[in-house]
Amino acid sequence: MFKFLKSNKGITIAAPCNGEIVTIDQVPDAVFAQKMVGDGFAIIPSSNDIHSPVDGEVIQVFPTYHAICLKSTDGLEIIVHIGIDTVELKGEGFTCHTSVGANVKAGDLLLSFSPEILAAKGKNSITPVVITNQEVLKSLKVETGLTHTADTVAKITLK
Repeated sequence: MFKFLKSNKGITIAAPCNGEIVTIDQVPDAVFAQKMVGDGFAIIPSSNDIHSPVDGEVIQVFPTYHAICLKSTDGLEIIVHIGIDTVELKGEGFTCHTSVGANVKAGDLLLSFSPEILAAKGKNSITPVVITNQEVLKSLKVETGLTHTADTVAKITLK
């Protein structure tokens, strides 16, 4: 069912929603594209619900609900950031379905957003999924293309 596994092949990260996986350098924001926040991938969503890409704990929910931070059971620190410059919406069009300290499984619903509101406000809905503690990464391989929620989209080997 969920493809989050740790084995001698490494760790996998699941798609947080339906859409198209692209490499992080295709995000139209230099902070993400130049990996200033960390390495990862992005998804151009075709659905409005954001699910956990890993088993772990919610360690931060932004007050505007445009982003959430998780710590996986393997120690990866991940931010899922819905859209570009969406913090400017001050929470309009976003709904949170979890809280800080919650234990989550890959596929659990975290956040929802309104693609219509983002579009009406001129915001790109591309959603970066970034490993912020990239110093623990030995390798990261991303599978680009169309995907569905909970499909494996990235494989990670830790140092």
